[in-house]
Amino acid sequence: MVRAGARVRTGGESEGNQVATTRPGRRRWRAVLITVLSLLLVAALALGGVLGYDWYVNRPEPIPAGTPAQPAAATVDPSIVPVAGTAPEPTRRGVTAQLRAGLRDPALGKLTGMISDPLTGETLWTQNPDDPRTPASNAKILTAAAVLEQLDHDDRLTTEVVMGADGQVILVGAGDPTLTVQAADDDTFYTDAPRIIDLADQIKRSGVPVTSVAVAPSSIDGPDMERTWDTDDIEGGDIAPITSLMVDGARTDPLDEYSPRSDSSPEDAGRALASALGLNGPVTEAAPASGARVLASVESAPLSTRVGDMMRLSDNILAETLAIELSVAIGGPATINGGAEAVVKVLREKGFNVSGVVLRDSSGLSGADRVPARLLDQLVSAAAGDSRPQLRPMLDTFPVAGGTGTLAERFPPGKNPGAGWVRAKTGTLTGVSSLTGIVQTVEGRVLTFAFMSGGTSPADARPALDELAGALRECGCRG
Repeated sequence: MVRAGARVRTGGESEGNQVATTRPGRRRWRAVLITVLSLLLVAALALGGVLGYDWYVNRPEPIPAGTPAQPAAATVDPSIVPVAGTAPEPTRRGVTAQLRAGLRDPALGKLTGMISDPLTGETLWTQNPDDPRTPASNAKILTAAAVLEQLDHDDRLTTEVVMGADGQVILVGAGDPTLTVQAADDDTFYTDAPRIIDLADQIKRSGVPVTSVAVAPSSIDGPDMERTWDTDDIEGGDIAPITSLMVDGARTDPLDEYSPRSDSSPEDAGRALASALGLNGPVTEAAPASGARVLASVESAPLSTRVGDMMRLSDNILAETLAIELSVAIGGPATINGGAEAVVKVLREKGFNVSGVVLRDSSGLSGADRVPARLLDQLVSAAAGDSRPQLRPMLDTFPVAGGTGTLAERFPPGKNPGAGWVRAKTGTLTGVSSLTGIVQTVEGRVLTFAFMSGGTSPADARPALDELAGALRECGCRG
C-alpha cells in the first residue's frame, strides 16, 4: 500500500524519473495557483514591455517611512562680497621681507616703486618713489583718474550727419573714435560702439535725396600727431593722426587690436557712409552751415565705458580723445597737448601731488613723459579707499592677472599666485616696463602698488614685476 503523495519507482523508467500521486482537491488548487502565477508573470512581462526592461530590473526601492522630503534644487545667487576692513594689517617690515627675494632679480633693472594700504593710508614699502620715470601706458592711470574725477560718468558724444548744399550730406565727428563701420549685427572692437549703418538708415528714413557725402573739418586743433611720437607707429598699430572723426580707432581691420592704423580715418568714415547709402562718388571735405538741419545722429557709449575700454585694451587713441574731451569741458584747447595739460591740471586741483610730472601726451606713448611711482600708487590707493567714490570705477578697468586685457597672457595660473587676484595696468616701451594696481592678500587685505622698471628688456622685466605683485598676494606680512 502506498501513502498518498509518496514517490515510487516503476520498472522501465530511468533513474530520476518520478511519478507523484495526490488527492484530487489538492490537484485543483495547484492548477489554480499555477494559473494565477502565470497571469502575474504575463502582466509583469507586459509592464516591462511598456516601461522598459531596464526600468523593471533597476526599478527604485520603495522609500522607507519617515524619510525627509527631498530638498529643493540648489540655485546660484551671485553677489559681490566686500572685503572685510578688519583683515590683518601688513607691516612695513613684513612687506619688505616678502619682496626681498624678488627684488634681487637683475631683470628689474633700475626699479622705483611704492606699496600702500588704502584703508589706513600707510605706506608699506618704497624705493625712490619720487623719481620721475617714463611711465609708458601707466600714464593712462592719470588720464582715467582726471576724467573720472571731473566729468559725468554718463557723458556721451554725438556724431551727426547734417544737410549740405545740392543734395550733399556732411558727416560731423564729435571726437569719438569708437564709431564703427561694422554692419548692424556684426561684432565691434569697442563696447557698445555707435554705427555708421545706423546713420545711413536714419538718412534713408528721412526721405531726403542724397547725391554725395562730405566730412566736416576736424574740430581738434593743432598738430594731429604729438611730435615725440614715431610715425612708424601708425603702420605698427599703436597710434594714428588724432581727429574729431575716426572709425574703429583708425584700425584698417576693425576687429584686430594690433591692426595697422589709417592716416586718413575721416575719409574712411565718409566712404563707409557713402557705401551704406549706395553712393560711389568721391568723399570731399565741407564745412556745414550754421544751424544746418540734422538728418541723423548716433551716440557713443557712456564715458565710464570708454574709460574702461581705454584701460583694459591700453588704447592710445581713446586715451588722447578722452583727454581732449576733458580739456574742452574745462575750457581748454581741443589739442593733444591741451589734453595732457588738462589731466595734470585736474589732478592738481583735486588735491594730488603732481610734482615731477611731465606729460607730452595722455596715452604714455611719448618717451618724454615723466611720472613718479608715488603718484601712480596714490591714485590707485585713492580709488581703493573710501574718500574718492568718483575714482572707484577705475579699479574695474584694470585687467585681471592671467585673465583679461593686457594681463591675459601674464601671471600663469599654478605658477604665479597673483593669477586672478592681481588687477593692474601695464606699461611697456623700449627699455621701460611698469605695473600699477591692486592685490588682495591671502588674509583678505587689499594693497596697492606701483612698480616702474627701466633699462632692461620688457620681455625680461615683465615676469620679474609679476613676481613682485604675486608675492604680495601671499603676504601675511606682519613679521
